[in-house]
Amino acid sequence: MKKRLLAALMTATMAMSLAACGGGNTASAGGSDTASQDGPYKIRMTLKTNAAEFWNIIQAGAEAYEKEHPDLVIMDIMLPVMDGLEATKRIVADRPVPVLILTARDAEADKVIGLGAGADDYMTKPFSMRELIARCKALLRRVERAKVIAKNSENEKILNFGSLVIDPAQRLVTVNGEQVHLTPTEFDLLVTLARKPKSVLTREKLLEEVWDWVDASGTRTVDSHVKALRHKLGSETIRTVHGVGYAFEPPEQ
Repeated sequence: MKKRLLAALMTATMAMSLAACGGGNTASAGGSDTASQDGPYKIRMTLKTNAAEFWNIIQAGAEAYEKEHPDLVIMDIMLPVMDGLEATKRIVADRPVPVLILTARDAEADKVIGLGAGADDYMTKPFSMRELIARCKALLRRVERAKVIAKNSENEKILNFGSLVIDPAQRLVTVNGEQVHLTPTEFDLLVTLARKPKSVLTREKLLEEVWDWVDASGTRTVDSHVKALRHKLGSETIRTVHGVGYAFEPPEQ
């Protein structure tokens, strides 16, 4: 079955709207509306450069999200009326759809805030369209893999660490009986670490297992998501092994 891939991308500085992931080498402005087929994904791309149409584009993106129930959302931060961070929080609270933030804000603090708001990935401009597509596909593969894993009875076993309980089948996490909202990527990262408590997993291993990235040298993606998990679950939940990776530390019972 062909998946729908709809991504809402609003760029304040260029007034450019991307209604889905598309092909090409680099992002460019134009007035085109194209559709293509790329593997199993249905791709639709709309680029606009007329600033007068900017608000209509944003409204169209919001309406498309409500109507189409996309498999992936691409979000800018600098938007009118509601910034992309608040929009991301509302989207992930509505349902577990992966969100990729694409923005000109490239400071580490901005990346941490964006991932903490619920984004599963973070890219900065200028960007390569090929890399954007690759990241979109990786996010979608991860969602599909999570569904397959959930069907495996062994992987459905509840991970009970006393005050912290992880239910892979329902994709729920509770701390002292209170549900903690995690993004799909945060949940997958936590489960991957929690299935091997106290064992150190390298960043490369985590990138391969959680993000499906074979080569992602130099990225701080794992570090940013670990920081978000610590913020939500407690700083002692995940231990850093400098120069190596991370280990899950079960809470004392």
